Amino acid sequence: MSDIETRDGRLAESRVKIVPPFLLDDSMRFYSPQDNLDALEHPRVRPFYEHVRDAYVPDLPPGRHVALLIPCTKTKPYPLSIEHQRINGALLAAGYRPVPGAPETAPDPAWLERLEAGADPEVLRVTPLVRGDAVVHRYVVSEPMGLVPYEFVYRWRGEQSPASSYDDPGLFEHRGTAVSPWRPDNTGTRAADGTWRWGDNEKAAYVDVHNRLTAIMAAEISRLRPMYERIIAWVAPGLTHRSFMMAAAERGPEGVPASRVVAGRRLPFVSVNDLTGGAVEVHPTRREADGALDRLQAHLERDDPATTRKSAQAVYARGGGGATPLALQEMLEVLTGLLDR
Repeated sequence: MSDIETRDGRLAESRVKIVPPFLLDDSMRFYSPQDNLDALEHPRVRPFYEHVRDAYVPDLPPGRHVALLIPCTKTKPYPLSIEHQRINGALLAAGYRPVPGAPETAPDPAWLERLEAGADPEVLRVTPLVRGDAVVHRYVVSEPMGLVPYEFVYRWRGEQSPASSYDDPGLFEHRGTAVSPWRPDNTGTRAADGTWRWGDNEKAAYVDVHNRLTAIMAAEISRLRPMYERIIAWVAPGLTHRSFMMAAAERGPEGVPASRVVAGRRLPFVSVNDLTGGAVEVHPTRREADGALDRLQAHLERDDPATTRKSAQAVYARGGGGATPLALQEMLEVLTGLLDR
């Protein structure tokens, strides 16, 4: 485990997540919920989400427009992550092709070496995808950027995009490192196994930043909604991205918490769908995920009849290659099926 006692001790860990020739902005490292609250006022973050919220107009070809919201990743730029390579690869395999784009949307040729074996280089294209009259326009759900239009992933306003310049593990409580021990408002405590547990300040800041980011994304979606026939969020079970999207009535059946107890008080989560009247279709549902796991187990059993449910779940949890389950072929069949409706 890296040294997380000091901010400088985490610098090397963050820098390796940004793929050259892009560089980490050292000021854009957000290691805790409190850091994330501060991030909303960062001079490269706030102008970005304000532009998307207040002024951005997507340049889309004619057709039936679908906004597809996909998760941010620790690897930046996002298209180089295993998860995005596989999501984009599934869309290309389903017949979608990227439209021509401006120079700032072009990937660096050196990144071709980072592709998975057999991957189509077009997975790195960030312009809208077209198949017939269907147009899929991708956005990334990001802490702390809000919604990142895919064409802004590489560059924005003539410079390296802030969306490819940051590291933000600060809302992933389960990892045991989402704390900033050097902050005066830190209340995290270290357990015997070396991992960190959130205290009341971390828990309260988590609810606060969750709901502030939700409000930002809801405002963005409300303004952009008339441009799309559908808005689909492809977000992993168990992660904050899902909580950002799901309305109160959707949470119970999908096992998504509706609140957090902090210092004896129950603080509610607010979602995009609460604020927009259900503008976003949230997938995969629990039923879709269970079906994908069933198919994965059947596929594994064909190669190894001794495959158990437990071993299939282990493959599922790793996404087949260190990603989330969203990157599994069985899951991606659900995604492409959704787009065909």
